Amino acid sequence: MDKGAADLDVGAVRAFVAVAEERFFSESAARLGISQQAVSKRIAVLEKDLGVALFTRTSRGAQLTVDGQAFLPHARTLLRVEARAVASVRPERRTLRIDVLNRRVGPAALLHNFHRAYPDIDLDVVTLVDIGVDQAVDAIESGAIDASFRAVTVPEQQLREGVMAARVLDDPHQLLTGPAHPLAAARAVTPADLVGHRIWIPGIVPGTEWAAYYDDLAAAFGLTIERIGPNFGTDHLLDVLADSPTLATLTGEQVRLLWPADYDLRRIPVREPTPVYPHSLIWHRDNPHPGLATLRNYIRFAQRPHRDAETWVPKWAMPRAWS
Repeated sequence: MDKGAADLDVGAVRAFVAVAEERFFSESAARLGISQQAVSKRIAVLEKDLGVALFTRTSRGAQLTVDGQAFLPHARTLLRVEARAVASVRPERRTLRIDVLNRRVGPAALLHNFHRAYPDIDLDVVTLVDIGVDQAVDAIESGAIDASFRAVTVPEQQLREGVMAARVLDDPHQLLTGPAHPLAAARAVTPADLVGHRIWIPGIVPGTEWAAYYDDLAAAFGLTIERIGPNFGTDHLLDVLADSPTLATLTGEQVRLLWPADYDLRRIPVREPTPVYPHSLIWHRDNPHPGLATLRNYIRFAQRPHRDAETWVPKWAMPRAWS
C-alpha cells in the first residue's frame, strides 16, 4: 500500500461536503441527521487523515481553505462513486441478470417481450455457455445471476436448499431443411417420418440438459441424431443445410433464425406428437430483487401452454407451472 495514501471515511467525506455547501455546522448536522458534535468530530478525523486543515471558522460560518477548495471536487466525485457502488447491489436498483442458453432461443424472445412491457426494469440477458443445471445453480447461489432458463432433469425436491424451479415455457420443435431434402415440401411431419433421416445437431455438450433431451428424443422415436463435427455456429449450420439433400436439423418454433433468401430453407412443424423443449425458470426463493418477482408474474400469464396429448417431453421434465 502507498504509505502516503489515507484510509478515508466516507461518512467524514460526506460531512465535509455538507459543511462546504451549508457553511454552518448546525445546518450540516440537520442535513445529515446527526448531531453538530458528530459533524465536528468527522471533520477533525478527516483533517487528521489528510494532514491539512480544510476549513477556517469565522463568524460567517466555515470557510474552505486552499486545501479544502482543492479537495472539494474530488470529495463530490467520491460520494457519487459511493452512491453508484451501493446502488449496484441494492435489489431495487441493481440490474436483473437472467441466463439463457443462447440469445436465439424462446426464453430470450420472452425476455425481449418482458423488457418491452417493463422498460424501467434494467435487464441484462447473459449466456453462461456450455454449462448444465448444476453450474447454473452455482451462479444463482453466488449471486452472479438472478435466474436461469434451463431444462431441469431432476425433481424439484432434489434441487439445493432454497433453489426453486418451475417449467414455464414449452418450445415446439420444427424440422429445418434445405430445398433439396426429401421432406422439404411437407407441410408437417411426424416423428415417425423422421426415422432414417440424418438429423444434424452439432455442438451438443455431453452431460448437459439439452444433451439429455436429444438422447431421450432419439431413443423414444428411433431417430438418428448426429453430433459429428465442430460447432462453427448457427450461420455455418444454415450454410450446410441450404446445400444438403440429406441433412436436416431440429429447431424450436420460437428460435429466431435469419438466412439469405436464396437459401430457401424450410421450417416444417413436427406433429403427432410435437416434441417440445421444456424450459424451466430457476431462481432462489430468498432473492429480493423486485424485478424477479415481476418477471415470474409476467411469465405466468405470457406462457403458451400445450395439451399433453399433443406433445412429447422427456419423462424427467418437470410438470408445467401454473397449469
